[in-house]
Amino acid sequence: MKKVIITYGLIAGAIVTALMYINFSLSGEEMDFDLGEILGYLTMIISLSTIFFGIKTFRDKHNEGIVSFGKAFRIGLFITLIAACMYAIGWEVYYQTSASDFMTKYTAHYIEKLESSGASAEEIEQKAQEMKVMQEYYANPFIRFAWTIMEIFPIGLVISLVSAAILRKKEVLPAH
Repeated sequence: MKKVIITYGLIAGAIVTALMYINFSLSGEEMDFDLGEILGYLTMIISLSTIFFGIKTFRDKHNEGIVSFGKAFRIGLFITLIAACMYAIGWEVYYQTSASDFMTKYTAHYIEKLESSGASAEEIEQKAQEMKVMQEYYANPFIRFAWTIMEIFPIGLVISLVSAAILRKKEVLPAH
């Protein structure tokens, strides 16, 4: 079980990190935050699809075609944790080398979006203060690392639940 978890966790982590870097390299100097968010979550879903294949590999090759929901879910969670840690490390490297002004740019984008949507000056000021507090938190590498993990973890949780529910039935996609 450990080998499957480590293998598929590393594959998922490598995919999500590589796709993150590709996304950033294609966006150039001016980051499109709205498109980046969509592409970011899409790359997370793509990379975490390895959870399904990891559980299936364990079930078919290491457990005689049978896996309980609980064991399958645990496998998915551990794959998610490895991928999430790799993603957070990858973001931290990128942040330190190329995007230390990320929160400043993101805040400006967010405020500009509020202004263009017709939000009141009071609402804009309140959100600006909230974003300032977020920037202060984001300056702490431990908080930033935890937030980055929490970007990807819920997606892995859902994929783990769905994969475990599907693959607990040995009739679904049998090995033979």
